[in-house]
Amino acid sequence: MPTVREVEEALFDWAPKELAAEWDNVGHLLGGPDDQVSRALVALDITEAVADEALALGCQLIVSHHPVMNCKWLPVQSVREDRPQGHLLLKLLRNQISAVCMHTNLDAAQGGVNDLLARALHLADPVPLHESGIGRHGLLRSPMALPEFVRFVSKTLGCSGVRYAGAGRPVFHVAVGGGACGDFESDAIAAGCDTFVTSDLSYHQFLDAAGKGITLIDAGHFPTEDLVCGEIVSYLSARFPQLAVTKSTSHREVIQYYVEGE
Repeated sequence: MPTVREVEEALFDWAPKELAAEWDNVGHLLGGPDDQVSRALVALDITEAVADEALALGCQLIVSHHPVMNCKWLPVQSVREDRPQGHLLLKLLRNQISAVCMHTNLDAAQGGVNDLLARALHLADPVPLHESGIGRHGLLRSPMALPEFVRFVSKTLGCSGVRYAGAGRPVFHVAVGGGACGDFESDAIAAGCDTFVTSDLSYHQFLDAAGKGITLIDAGHFPTEDLVCGEIVSYLSARFPQLAVTKSTSHREVIQYYVEGE
């Protein structure tokens, strides 16, 4: 059976640590590096439900995209049983479940989050959108009317709902950014894209989009990134045939949309 260290090294072969943003925290973040792994669970996030699922399956390792600790939006200052993050970390540690997290390095890597998103949305010959390697842009086989493309995005990614603001043009040259890539809007415009599919966009970005000549589509953080989990399962299964790797069934989109009449 592989060790946690060997799984981490295999994932870094795919998504080198050097690709991660300076602020990011990637790699083996929790547990013993020499612990052997016979079962691993893959999820976009390590939540209480995912931890319970790993326990029920007898997993020694969870591989996630989002770091379980020490990231810029949730720095670890204490590990206390009476606080959500501390409760989660203690549950994992007490049950000897390790965590390996591949974040912005897997966003930028070839075959990672953004290549998978570009492929899912049928972009031909996609190339990096930003100098960091994050994001992709490419052409559709033929132009599509915006309502048709929005339906295609929603159905393909399994979105609960899609927010968008149109610039009054057909969709043809498309940029994608898995997760919160709104900061790369200017890169999409500079690349000549007419449409940018990403998530977590602000009201003012939508408000100003038409004046900038670009259509913005917010397809949700989870739907634009979760497709990498299946690819992680396939990759680890191929690298370690003796390792049982499972994609989480407990973790899913948490944001729901109310629609009048439903």
